[in-house]
Amino acid sequence: MPGDGIGPEIMATALQALDALGVDHTTEEHLFGGAAIDAYGAALTEETTEACRRADAVLLAAVGGPRWDTTDPDAPRPEQGLLGLRKALGLFANLRPVRPLPALYDASPLRRERIEGTDLLVVRELTGGIYFGEKTRTATDASDLCHYTVAEVRRIARVAFEAARTRSNRVASVDKANVMETSRQWRQVVHEVHAEEFTDVQLEDILVDNAAMQLVSRPADFDVIVTENLFGDILSDEAAMLTGSIGMLPSASLGGAGGPGSPGLFEPVHGSAPDIAATGAANPLAMLLSTALMLHHGLGLQAQAAALESAVDRALDAGLRTRDLGGTATTNEATRAVLDHL
Repeated sequence: MPGDGIGPEIMATALQALDALGVDHTTEEHLFGGAAIDAYGAALTEETTEACRRADAVLLAAVGGPRWDTTDPDAPRPEQGLLGLRKALGLFANLRPVRPLPALYDASPLRRERIEGTDLLVVRELTGGIYFGEKTRTATDASDLCHYTVAEVRRIARVAFEAARTRSNRVASVDKANVMETSRQWRQVVHEVHAEEFTDVQLEDILVDNAAMQLVSRPADFDVIVTENLFGDILSDEAAMLTGSIGMLPSASLGGAGGPGSPGLFEPVHGSAPDIAATGAANPLAMLLSTALMLHHGLGLQAQAAALESAVDRALDAGLRTRDLGGTATTNEATRAVLDHL
């Protein structure tokens, strides 16, 4: 699903990478987001939803743009497509790895010594919380309900603990338990799951405002961060800037642990950047790294995933810099630089 803005340009890069890797694959293309609103009046059609259910993996480039922004609660919005697809596919776990590359340490707004050695994973609950709660609006007030069930918290906590076991065995659970009842439930349930199954993993509770500060003061101290939908949305974008550009971060949205019969959704963290669409200036690296996550989690092609990630690292080591990283490389030049290292 190329989506909107720079989406079609960077999707072309992903498909080139799959061909260069020799991955035997069949693709179906579908309109999504603003492009689907223009064509069908809805950001996500039932036909597209069914195509996603049939697929082994879903690759998405970018969604949205100012031309579809509206305050009309009845008007379709591109982001509704994302929320709808996550619900339809049961994609409750969003994984966002954040690993600033040594070649880009100086591109980060933080000093090199603050980010050296950072390698963290944000595990965000994706189908509950305030984004999906009941919404009301009148002429004088509005409300959004933040709602979580114990089962929803248990399953995302399990994903985080299992991920930590493959990394440095540390989980930071982020909440606002000093104020919010949903956060008090969150903390209690996370600790229950920890005590029942994962006592070998180190668990730390952090209030969300403190976590926001710690992410920029001691990011290398984090391993796995697990949190609810709204907090995860904000913190993962903050963490993205540790890499020097939000154009560097991939993500995977999975059901359960992304097992058989559960197609995952793989997409870069950045938006559709309509201001640079069709200018050739888009950074394709997050899209390529999202493709690597698809190869790893979605298709089980570990060697090809590692090859693509390594090619991105090597291209950056060799001096590749797109405009958002302080260089001049175009989308096509960046693509070629990575493919040359495969």
